[in-house]
Amino acid sequence: MVCRLFCAVAIVCLAVNSAVAQDPTKVEPKHYKLHFENDRVQVVDVHYGPHEKSEMHDHPGGVSVSLTGGHLRFTDQNGKVTEVYAKAGEARWFPPFKHKVENLGDEPYNAVYVGIKSKVTMVGANSGQESSVTAEQLAKILTEYAEATAKP
Repeated sequence: MVCRLFCAVAIVCLAVNSAVAQDPTKVEPKHYKLHFENDRVQVVDVHYGPHEKSEMHDHPGGVSVSLTGGHLRFTDQNGKVTEVYAKAGEARWFPPFKHKVENLGDEPYNAVYVGIKSKVTMVGANSGQESSVTAEQLAKILTEYAEATAKP
């Protein structure tokens, strides 16, 4: 009986550890620093030095805003490789994903990732009424705002 209980506890601990281990701020603290988090969003500062690589990690769906330009290689959990040329001020929506990152450039790359954890309730500035916004709708709003403020 004690052996079964011990084994069950060990399995639960390993499962929790493996679930937490995929969070980029835990797996890759050199590249991902938690800036802000609540039950709805996780805001993460992203920094990759020249030619630095990450381990496999997860992100919830959200918006990435590039603070500097960069040439990045993303490799997903299935081995699919995508190269991205990011421009400073550019915002992109990403669905939830798991990947590794490599900065292919000779300059550091910096960004902010706003991960959407759940459905968000917003209060209208003029009406005072609440309205529900899906993660995709909020991401579109954030992307449009980032693009509008980045233009000269």
